[in-house]
Amino acid sequence: MRLDIGRFPIRDMAFGKETRYEAGILHIDRNEALDVVMEDAHIVSAELHIVKPGDPVRIVPVKEAIEMRCKIGGTAYPGVTGQLAPAGSGVVHALTGGCVLAAGKKWGSFQDGLIDMGGPFQRYTIYGSMTNLVLVADTDEEFERHEQQKRNHAIRWAGHRLAEYVGSCLQNLCPEETDVWELPPLDARGDASDLPGVVYVLQVQTQMEIPGFNTLYYGWDCNHMIPTLIHPNELLDGAVISGSFMPCSSKISSYEHCNNPTVKRLMREHGRTINFLGVILSNLNVAMDQKQRSAQVVASLSKNIGAVAAIVCEEGYGNPDVDYIQTLVELERVGIRTVGIANECTGRDGASQPLMTLDRAADALVSCGNVSEILHLPPMPTVLGDIHSLERDGISGGWDGCVAADGSVTMEDNGIFCGDHVSGFSMKTCVDY
Repeated sequence: MRLDIGRFPIRDMAFGKETRYEAGILHIDRNEALDVVMEDAHIVSAELHIVKPGDPVRIVPVKEAIEMRCKIGGTAYPGVTGQLAPAGSGVVHALTGGCVLAAGKKWGSFQDGLIDMGGPFQRYTIYGSMTNLVLVADTDEEFERHEQQKRNHAIRWAGHRLAEYVGSCLQNLCPEETDVWELPPLDARGDASDLPGVVYVLQVQTQMEIPGFNTLYYGWDCNHMIPTLIHPNELLDGAVISGSFMPCSSKISSYEHCNNPTVKRLMREHGRTINFLGVILSNLNVAMDQKQRSAQVVASLSKNIGAVAAIVCEEGYGNPDVDYIQTLVELERVGIRTVGIANECTGRDGASQPLMTLDRAADALVSCGNVSEILHLPPMPTVLGDIHSLERDGISGGWDGCVAADGSVTMEDNGIFCGDHVSGFSMKTCVDY
């Protein structure tokens, strides 16, 4: 299966009379773009902003990040922005160095977070170093306005429509560079079959049994599936869409799914140092028997395709730690050496156990950061959205009184949008004391 992703770097972005890309400059017709956003009658107001690295701008509550792209002859996000169609092969044109950020004009949610485009916390998330088109919108979804956990469906889907609309201006253009992602079927690996077989286990957030909150695979709620072997190109081609239930710093955005750096590195190493066997898309559950079942299926799938090593990526912490550690235990039990990637929650004093559960078999763990770390953010001259949603709406990392009168914020790392980047876009490093 071969996927060509043509890259069009954003060197600058501006509003103009038509949406087009020329000489590295992305021009956006604001009125036409807003028409795309307002196709959903539930959106009652919307505005668009362009933000650039270094701008003194704070954005909150951010709900989703989406790459601006188009699929030549198809849909960028199958089962979401268009008809259900196979993903993983063909040609994609993508704008690089920027994305669509979908934010609320007022109401926040458990999974929403904060991005600073300038100041000392700009580099706490990759989005602070990108040129972004920010959608700030409000909806009439009164039934969940005051709920801590919101689907945020209208705003999130508007962000996806907007991203594909902007990306469509690349349809007939030639990219500056093209990344070719190609991985043959398991029975046609040639010399790679003599190399150690490695599988990547992606544990996406799927704990909500009510539809509308979980990660989607071709538009299908992953709560209603067992671990499934997929081609890594499907992930890079928009088949997996971020859900809305996840404490924010632990979240994997749709942008990160399409650009997963761990998967890309494994693809590059295929045939050189490893035989990359593919991605097991796994779920995170609530009941113990469901956790055990998924862990056993992951181990069985991995063993049956010849894996001798695995990387397990956990989207979340707390309750999902049980799924995470159990999966590592089951993989090790069948003889597959396993490395885990996750963040940790050590409490604000740093003294708590970093993961809810541990096991001796989990002896190779990569930490992406501590969600409980206390951050002190200085005031920012411009706020897009509503800074008080941090203290009012149950946003992870915020609490009543965390926003001072001068606009400065004291909050946990938990509230930085996708800040721990468990997909591999880590902005952090380790320090020995």
